Order: sequence, then C-alpha cells, then structure tokens
Amino acid sequence: MTSDVRKTPAGFGRLWTAQTVSSLGDGVSHAALPLLALALTRDPMALAVVSAAGTLPWLLFGVLGGALVDRWDRRRTMWVTDAARAVLLAVTAAAAALDVLGIPLLAAVAFLLGLGGLFFDTAATAYLPDLLGRDPALLERANSRLRGTQTAASGFAGPPAGSALLALGRAVPLLADAVSFAVCAVLVRSLPATPRPVTQARESLLRQARAGATYVFRSRLLLGLALRPAVGNIAFVGVETVLALFAHDRLGIGSLGFGLLLTAEATGGLLGAGIASFLGRRLGTGTALTCTAAVEGLAVLALAAAPNAYVAGLALAVCGAGMGATMVLGPSLRQAIVPSHLMGRVASTSRMLSMCAAPFGAFLAGWLATAYDVRTALYAAAGLLLAMTAVTATMTGNRRVEAALATATLESEEVHRTPARGEGAGAAAVSSP
Repeated sequence: MTSDVRKTPAGFGRLWTAQTVSSLGDGVSHAALPLLALALTRDPMALAVVSAAGTLPWLLFGVLGGALVDRWDRRRTMWVTDAARAVLLAVTAAAAALDVLGIPLLAAVAFLLGLGGLFFDTAATAYLPDLLGRDPALLERANSRLRGTQTAASGFAGPPAGSALLALGRAVPLLADAVSFAVCAVLVRSLPATPRPVTQARESLLRQARAGATYVFRSRLLLGLALRPAVGNIAFVGVETVLALFAHDRLGIGSLGFGLLLTAEATGGLLGAGIASFLGRRLGTGTALTCTAAVEGLAVLALAAAPNAYVAGLALAVCGAGMGATMVLGPSLRQAIVPSHLMGRVASTSRMLSMCAAPFGAFLAGWLATAYDVRTALYAAAGLLLAMTAVTATMTGNRRVEAALATATLESEEVHRTPARGEGAGAAAVSSP
C-alpha cells in the first residue's frame, strides 16, 4: 500500500486520545470485574457466566449491529454509546457502594458493556476511513498508533490500576471506568462531522445485514482477511487456555513468572504495531500479512517446544509482534477498500466470525491437554496457524490487494461524479480473481 506522505487531520488526535482513555478504563474493568465476581462467589460456573456475558452481544447481534451502524451517524453512535456506558458503570458503582451487587447484576453489566463495545468499535472502525479520506498510508499509520496505545493502556497500565483501585473499595474501579467513558464521550462529541452513510433503498434490517455478510463472503480478499482472525482466535484462545498450566507444569514457573510471560507477549505486540507500516511498504501489504501469519505459527511452534521460560518468553514476544502487525495491516486494508455505506456491516461480520470461533479453541485445547498432553494442544495451535497461513496466502496476495485498492480508488472517484448506487455496488469489483 503506497501513498504520498500526508499529515493526519487534527481530529485524529482527539479520536486517538479518546480511545486511549477508553482503553485505560477497559483495562481497569478487565481486572476489576473478575475480581468483583470472585469476591461474590467461588462457583466456577457463576464466574464463567460473568466472563461469557461480555462476548454474547457479538454472537447474538454482531451483523445486525453493523447494519444499524451503517444506518446511523457514526460519530453520534460513538459518543452516545460511551455516555450510556458511563451512566451504566456509575449506577453499578453505586450498587457496589451500597453492597447490593450480585452475580446476576454483574453479568448484566458485562453484557451491556459488551453491547456498547459492539456499537462503539464498529462505528469507530467505519468512522476512521471517512476521517482520513480512505488514504491507505494514513490508515496504516493511524491504526498503528491506535493499536499501540490500546495495548499499552489496556494491557500494561489498566489491569494493575484496576487491582490497586479495587483495594480502595469495590466501587472505585467502576467509577474510574465510568469517568473514562465520560471523557471519551466528550472528546468524540467534539470530532469533526463526516458525511452520513449513503441512504439505501428502504429495506429490512435483516436484509441489509445479510447484504453485508454476503459482501464479505463473495470477496476472496475480504474473506481471507476475515479467516485470519477467525482461525487465529481458535489457535490463540487455545494457547491462552493451557498457557498457565504449561508455565506451571512444564516450565516450572509461578504466578510472577506467568505474569512476565504475558508482559513479553504484550511488549511484542507494541513492537509489531509500531513496525506494521514499514513492513507493508517494504513487502507489500499482502506479503506482509502472509509473513506475519507465518511468524505467529512458527512462534507458537517454538513455544510448544520451549525447554525453559526464557525461550517461551521470547516465543511469546515474537508471536505478539506478529499479532500486533497483523491487527494493524488487516483492518487498515479493509477500511481502504470497503465502501463507506457497507463498512459497519463488513467490520461487524468479520469481528463476529472471530468471536464465534474463539470458544472452539478453548474446548479443543482443553480436550487435547486432557487426552494427550499440554504440549499437544500448543502443537495443534501452531499447526492450525500454519495451515491457515497456507490457505489464505493467495487470497490476500499483493496482486489481489493492489487490484482491490485500485478499484476502490476508481469507485470513490465515481461516487463523487454520479448518484449513490445500491447495496451491491462494487461487490464484484473487490472480489478480484
């Protein structure tokens, strides 16, 4: 992906700040909610309900949520959603302070926070290319910054802060997250307006949702971009499921060492996000995506064979770097080639596929570790990642990427000269042979 060097518009700084503040609050809640649940019950099934509730909105409403975002003003969707989440957490903090917090309420809060995340994330994904004029280089640069600060805020700073704030009182981390959502809402409200999504012929929500999903499955490039996180989630959730057991039983490290392993992975993720644009320019986006996918698979293979914690930490850092770069390059490419009026549905369809795939990884890894050995589960994850790399290599190759970018540029120019077209416009063009 090549483009003239351009500066990001001033509005991006506010969006970047807003998402950084929100990510910090997410990190606080990510640590605090499970600990709050643990303080209320020791029942594993009750804890699992709270944990699973946050992912249910993507499974139940993913594609429909994308269709709604494509009907609504994206900036308004973002700030209204975050304002609502701020109120929700403030009410929950009050319940915690009054000692009326229970598992059903926590599960409901997790579900509603997940629902808000569905709308905010989808709207933000659709808003960014409009803000940046769909410039491929700007999108890569912007997503690199967003991904890097998200990792730092939600992965490094947020969880320790959440644990520390919880020691001050059950309501404190919830209030902190509420403040982060309120600040984010104010910042997003001040962002520049972008054109509203193109008004389509009056159709049912289900039909529009199906059109978005069909658009993904008819395009080999978009399908390849969607398969990577979907199959990747099966493998990575599998690794996550057995990693603590592997670290304790095979590497002989305790809780502190396990935390350092996770830190190594997050550090690699920051590095990968930082060099993603360089890789895209040097190798071409398609080749870079294939290389980062291969790096992920080989790194998990090295993790499975690791004889000690040092090798395991290095393998996780390399894997994190591959993941960080992939999560910049893939979404940036999607944002550059998908028409604005379909962006919400395409993004939510891809995200839903990855969310639905994740539970299979947990069950598969648990079964393999029980029936065979914990290393077997890791070897299986590595094999799955390498197989996915081979299958999707031609689907997201450089020639296909460049053809899609050229088509998207021509269609963007044509939109400015002719009236808006219907739902199916451009679908065949992106589906380059």
